[in-house]
Amino acid sequence: MSSNKPVIGISCGDLNGIGIELIIKSLSDNRIMDICTPVIFANNKTISFYRKTLSENNFNFSSLRDFSRINHKQINVFSCWEEDVNITPGVLNEVGGKYALISLQTAVQALKEGHIQGLVTAPIHKSNIQSEAFNYTGHTPYLKSAFEAEEVVMIMCAENMRVALVTEHVPVKDIAAHLNTDIILKKLRIVNDSLQKDFGISRPRIAVLGLNPHAGDEGLIGNEEQAIIKPAIREAKNENILAFGPYSADAFFARGQYEKFDAVLAMYHDQGLIPFKSLAIGAGVNYTAGLNIVRTSPDHGVAFDIAGKGVADHQSFSSAIYYCIDIIKQRLEYQQQRANPIKKVMPEVTAKLPDEELEEQSD
Repeated sequence: MSSNKPVIGISCGDLNGIGIELIIKSLSDNRIMDICTPVIFANNKTISFYRKTLSENNFNFSSLRDFSRINHKQINVFSCWEEDVNITPGVLNEVGGKYALISLQTAVQALKEGHIQGLVTAPIHKSNIQSEAFNYTGHTPYLKSAFEAEEVVMIMCAENMRVALVTEHVPVKDIAAHLNTDIILKKLRIVNDSLQKDFGISRPRIAVLGLNPHAGDEGLIGNEEQAIIKPAIREAKNENILAFGPYSADAFFARGQYEKFDAVLAMYHDQGLIPFKSLAIGAGVNYTAGLNIVRTSPDHGVAFDIAGKGVADHQSFSSAIYYCIDIIKQRLEYQQQRANPIKKVMPEVTAKLPDEELEEQSD
């Protein structure tokens, strides 16, 4: 890092989506240069194409081909390809996916080599990016493989809530088959660890949702809660993880119980993301916990329907950049505290823990 400013890499996403528009809008506020050095992985012509579609922006950049020549006073565009590319905003085609992957691969390599300290990924389209080099359901499993992580967790973050997922892009009919006590326990460990080292919460509280309606109603509506989820929670508590549940998902969110916890672990994608996107305050951010690097992204997709029209809302993307910077700094503080521990008496926790009697509540 230069002058305590992290170098933040930004992959461009699908060339025909809203990704580059979001990047330009987010980086047009020059105050971002006070806290990081942005490096966009694309090429000059692609960035210039979208800059011309925006009537008002204060966006200038330096072309970069050698990381030893990063300009820490300006936005950098690292040239990932030389050829001219036919950009067609709003169109789903092979071009958008091909160059999204090139951008992502180049950024990941820069992370591995230490040229950048964090990565913010613009949205990809999960079907047109498929190839021999990308046989994954999204960024999260790709990065898990690229950085050889044993397990990772998608955590959706907002001002008032964090929602983590046990399963991600899995067909609904297959969700139960992907669940077992071991995987839930692994996810709880990662979420607990991330809340401590990435978000600075010393004793995080984690709520665990049930899989079935009414959290199974004591086995009347499915037995996954009894056979799989409760044993994982018990083992997590044995490991000094403050995990509670399983909660009936509908009542849990409707009654605002998420406000009592530092994170919520949902069993599947829509169980967690529908309430998150409905109840979250501020712009949502997708964070990948469990990696040895920091990666964030906005909480939305490519939005082909508005691509190239200059109307995309960049709040989530801007928040993803700020989250990336904050987590990098928090990790450094955590490492410094671990390296130089100071003995002190911690105040006793006086806040009341969630009522155990509510853990299996149902409507």
